[in-house]
Amino acid sequence: MYRKNVFNGMMIALLAALGVMACSGEQPADTTETTQTDPVFTIGMSQCNLGEPWRVQMNDDIATAAAAHPNIRVIFRDAQNQTTVQQNHVREFISQGVDVLLVSPLEAAPLTGPVAEAYEQGIPVIVIDRQVVGDQYTMFIGPDNTRIGEAAGRWVAERLEGAGKVVELMGLMTSTPGQDRHTGFRNGIEGSEIEVIFEADMRWLQPNAQSEMESALTRFPEIDLVYAHNDPGAYGAYLAARAAGREQDIIFVGIDGLPHEGMVYVEQGILDVSFEYPTGGAEAIEYALKILEGEEVPKELTLPSRFYTRENLAAGGEWLE
Repeated sequence: MYRKNVFNGMMIALLAALGVMACSGEQPADTTETTQTDPVFTIGMSQCNLGEPWRVQMNDDIATAAAAHPNIRVIFRDAQNQTTVQQNHVREFISQGVDVLLVSPLEAAPLTGPVAEAYEQGIPVIVIDRQVVGDQYTMFIGPDNTRIGEAAGRWVAERLEGAGKVVELMGLMTSTPGQDRHTGFRNGIEGSEIEVIFEADMRWLQPNAQSEMESALTRFPEIDLVYAHNDPGAYGAYLAARAAGREQDIIFVGIDGLPHEGMVYVEQGILDVSFEYPTGGAEAIEYALKILEGEEVPKELTLPSRFYTRENLAAGGEWLE
């Protein structure tokens, strides 16, 4: 009986206290802890393929840069060298309502429409490495492929002393880097007596380059130099020449300059030179954050390039003029 009276008395006192607080406008203290976090932004990354080491490196650069920012997450998609798959990936990101879209197109024209759709729906689009047609995107990030091709042409002209027989193994020629590296190279050797005796589109892939080089070796008893649009292509050509016992007679030139690939080939004496092709992955995250923070960004960002030979490798290469 005593415990019941005590309990009733405590309840009456508590209710009276709450009534006083209500009348005075006071509220009971909120003891729930609240934490304020930055909003989480979603970035969609459409990669045209992961069959090239350079593209694997680009994705790694994006992931590493994004990992430093807990308020963003990146969703990666690999089109596996299929244009229709990449078109679908871009439209999938549109339907998901990503905050920023990153795209490294397989081919320029077919990806122009999907990229424009995202842009017109208000999704910022950063195009990396390979251009699309027109200007319906927020920003383009990439090196100057024409300049790299021209630098390679000048290097070749100097190394061959103005004359020689050359094999050109081209990247995918429906992509802007392939077209620009070809045009730039031809500009670089213009005025010399260098003859391109064989050319083929190896679509950036080492096995294709090796097969095409086998054909060139069969047809031409004299080949002075191979200019490949990427380092895997140059390495594939080297393997074909080595199998034919002719690797010592040929100079091999490539583009990409990755530390674990092109630079190693140069150090080992497999390639005579490799021209750097920065991935733009870290820069894509940097500028995506600027866009998300409401900052103005340039329409185009051209990344600088270097070239690596055995003579300058230890010094970090030499910047293109």
